[in-house]
Amino acid sequence: MSYALPASMRVFERGWLSANNILFLEGEGATLVDSGYHSHAAQTLALLRQGLDGRQLRRLFITHAHSDHMGGNAALQAEHGCSITIPAGAATAVVGWDADALMLSPLGQSAPAFSYDSLIAAGAEVEMGGLTWRALAAPGHDMDALAYYCPEKRLLISGDALWENGFGLIFPELQGQDGGLAGARATLEHFGRLAIDYVIPGHGAPFTDVGPALERAGRRLDDLSQNAEKFAWHACKVLVAFVLQERQRLPSREFADFVRAIPMVGRINRRFLDLEENDLIRRLFDDLQRSGALRREGEVLLAR
Repeated sequence: MSYALPASMRVFERGWLSANNILFLEGEGATLVDSGYHSHAAQTLALLRQGLDGRQLRRLFITHAHSDHMGGNAALQAEHGCSITIPAGAATAVVGWDADALMLSPLGQSAPAFSYDSLIAAGAEVEMGGLTWRALAAPGHDMDALAYYCPEKRLLISGDALWENGFGLIFPELQGQDGGLAGARATLEHFGRLAIDYVIPGHGAPFTDVGPALERAGRRLDDLSQNAEKFAWHACKVLVAFVLQERQRLPSREFADFVRAIPMVGRINRRFLDLEENDLIRRLFDDLQRSGALRREGEVLLAR
């Protein structure tokens, strides 16, 4: 099935570490959804400059307050003076710049602080690109996350609640908090009741095969629910690979300390895996090398 994106929209598909950016053209102004990771800010600004083509960026929305979706907020605010709107549930963490609540410190990640101008809650409607979008609660990966749905165009901006082949890590469950898996299931069921022809995910290419994607996500959620150890091990690998991609290269002798500096990995191990630390580090190294997430050149480890 083919889908023609509305003429007022542009999608910048980003590679890791950044989330995709969605640009809405609005006469002489424009709105952006999600701003990418802070270390990619120069690239984000360049992509936006080209997409704006002389327009003024007036508004910035984020689907949720994780580093790869809001890390460019400060740079865009400084460059364009745009207003920033965040999910209402993230307000306290952003105001106090709570590095734990924003999942920065636990994941060994960073983001420049920014100030927001307004909040948006599930059920609200907002116009972007001349289209009316409904904010949807999208708990699971982040309990305060929002998705944006345009009924007229049967179009969904899903953030990390739905990708073509899954969804983002369910952080609440990894932290020992109840509700993450149930929230993710409720989100998928909600999406399944909507008329959707096209999904713009937080990561990866937009897609039209929405039914199969929802089925794959549901099966994956079932698997995670039934196999906590598999769920935890996958999360550890993803978290280490993410930070390694930010570093790009690392002396191999520093790998153990590198892993120890990601607090969430240790917490997941203690809660789910109960591996000796040396075994955990060795298995992570072997699995990441086997999967191609890192390769060794002499005494240096390189991210792929």
